[in-house]
Amino acid sequence: MQKADMVLFDTDIHNEIADQRQLLPFLPEIWHKQWMQAGTGIGMPFFSPVGVLRRDAITESGGTPGSDPSIIVKEHLDLYGFRYGLLNWGRAIEMSIHPDPDYANAIVSAHNDFMETECLTTDSRFRGSIVINHSDPAAAATEIDRMAGRHGFLQAIMCSASRMPFGQRFYHPIYEAAERNGIPIAIHPGTEGRGISGAPTPSGYPTRYMEWHNILPTNYMTHVNSLVCEGVFEKFPKLKFICIEGGISWIPHLMWRMDKNYKGLRASAPWLKGLPSEYIREHFYFTTQPIEEPDNKRHLEYLIEMGGLEDKIMYASDYPHWDFDNPQAVMRAFSPAIRGKIMGENALRLYKVGT
Repeated sequence: MQKADMVLFDTDIHNEIADQRQLLPFLPEIWHKQWMQAGTGIGMPFFSPVGVLRRDAITESGGTPGSDPSIIVKEHLDLYGFRYGLLNWGRAIEMSIHPDPDYANAIVSAHNDFMETECLTTDSRFRGSIVINHSDPAAAATEIDRMAGRHGFLQAIMCSASRMPFGQRFYHPIYEAAERNGIPIAIHPGTEGRGISGAPTPSGYPTRYMEWHNILPTNYMTHVNSLVCEGVFEKFPKLKFICIEGGISWIPHLMWRMDKNYKGLRASAPWLKGLPSEYIREHFYFTTQPIEEPDNKRHLEYLIEMGGLEDKIMYASDYPHWDFDNPQAVMRAFSPAIRGKIMGENALRLYKVGT
């Protein structure tokens, strides 16, 4: 199944702090009381009967899964033979939808400093994401400038829940900073319908967790559509985006629909110099988790071929969440012709990481 020389790169591992007090040395004192009493302050309205985190990933002391880097190394990196594992935080990503931008900016900065000193130093295979508060683009740009270039940081990451689509010019300072520093921007779901973001669907709130979880990719469609149609990649031609944890089967459908409409409505987006699908293939990457599992395994690969996405999909485990995707199982979803690209080669190329 796995060739001896195949590189495995996990682009989505969620780490946490074990105790909220761990963040205090990195956080201005004015925010200590709020952090200790309220944490991120972003609630979850939907109940998951299976929980969110894997019970077998709880630490020996009963701590939160993902809070002990040594367990991530032993039970994940070593177990499956990963060459690299990208740490994307968990709850810290929520800060983009906190109503207080000053508090949110302080919390994400503290998490980034903690990541640098307490996480990335524990194993040479770890890489990290710069968590930012996208609701304050100027501060987010400053945070990217502060952290980009420090050892181990490969990208900026923000939650996909927002008050407006990401193509709008409100967010452009973030993109300018990312392009200036030569790093991509990743977006991650799970906060839709929470904090100061809007309802998770155009029709309002679903009733239960399963309904909410099923339609998370629709928010990705919104952002991809917006980023392309608003001309973000004409203004920032070197910018790359990664859509984490949104699946992949919806991408060809969106490409086809955008291309068809562009032929009749291109006058409304005169800055576009090509088909929308061309911008998607050039500027977007997507991760496997949660990998779609059609009854006929070949159908998923057909969709990848239809979209021309062989070089744009990267493996992600979502460790230690309940819907974790085992890398051995994901490998079986793809033919040997593209398996190596998806499991590691595409990520190595995007992040410019040596083997």
